[in-house]
Amino acid sequence: MQPAGVMSGPIPENKDQSMSTYVKGLEGIIAAQTEMSFIDGQKGILEYVGIPIGELSEKSTFEETVFLLWNKRLPTQAELDKFTSDLRSRYKLPEGMPERIRSLPRTAQPMHVLRTQISALGMYDPDPNANLVEAAREKALNILGYTPTIVAEFDRMRRGLEVVPPDPSLSFAENFLYMLNGEKPTPTMARAFDICMILHADHGLNNSTFTARVIISTLSDVYSAITGAIGSLRGPLHGGANEGVMKMLNEIPSVDAVEDYILGKLERKEKVMGFGHRVYKTRDPRATALKSLAKQLASDTGNEELYIKSRRIEEVMEREVGAKGIYPNVDFYSATTYHCIGLKLDLFTPMFAMSRLGGWSGHIIEQLADNRLYRPKAEYIGPHNAPYVPIDQR
Repeated sequence: MQPAGVMSGPIPENKDQSMSTYVKGLEGIIAAQTEMSFIDGQKGILEYVGIPIGELSEKSTFEETVFLLWNKRLPTQAELDKFTSDLRSRYKLPEGMPERIRSLPRTAQPMHVLRTQISALGMYDPDPNANLVEAAREKALNILGYTPTIVAEFDRMRRGLEVVPPDPSLSFAENFLYMLNGEKPTPTMARAFDICMILHADHGLNNSTFTARVIISTLSDVYSAITGAIGSLRGPLHGGANEGVMKMLNEIPSVDAVEDYILGKLERKEKVMGFGHRVYKTRDPRATALKSLAKQLASDTGNEELYIKSRRIEEVMEREVGAKGIYPNVDFYSATTYHCIGLKLDLFTPMFAMSRLGGWSGHIIEQLADNRLYRPKAEYIGPHNAPYVPIDQR
């Protein structure tokens, strides 16, 4: 009997000149061209269609940012008004969807609910497989309008509260917080949430965006592509990181306990959630934009100690590992921001998904406009010409 893994006979020639060098995790491999977001990880730059993220978070709105990503330009006032009106007209779920949500177990995790309900939306579409660019835009706008309602209705149902119908007179951010909490948010809270939506809207060819582009490249459908992207984002190595930040903050009993806690993690070579990024080797520009916002919200909502604790963690990390290019990423201060707004911990990642719908949809539209099926190769590293061993000899 031949040992497993032993090669026998000549090894087949498998040198395809079109095949690139294997890179684990595809790190650094260019797999798509986009006009949506530009990232320079060495310099800490993020731009949407050339506009710095800091400028957008200061001057724009989420609705305008989505228009920018989908159309590769800023809208006129008339165009923005129409886009906003179209989006608000899609806040109300299709007939039958609220009943589906009420039938779900109250113990279900919100990301699983969101993924499943987005997939279910395809069944309410009379032409779910239409993949012309304009059809994809319409479906993306429907999904963007429905998603806050799905999340809010499920959260209130599981808490035993009456569902709050959407209010089409409110902005995307205002309407979601109103449906979730049953009262209109303060201007500060609404603006804070709006900025979070802007900052998370797109970020190059990240894992979930790549997933969306791969699925739509088969000429599947928008619902399948978004569902796959949500499944990708749910992973703790991607969108689930801000939940980990909040859990860490809750584990630290006081500001005075921060140093020992963080030093202990570093000594044990454990990951400190909210620090470091696959792309950025300097400060994440989105974290910079969120930092001052988190401070203001913490002050307004009586969570000053939480912010001070966060700042102390940042100071210790900068002293210990800043020289290695490990700085706070967007998840670090978004956790504090979401907590101050009043979001439950397991809603943090759905908020990320709600925002990233803008980017995912833009990439789907971009892919459909100049499509080619994704079909990478795998480098085979197993045996060759291995004999088949009859079962009675194994």
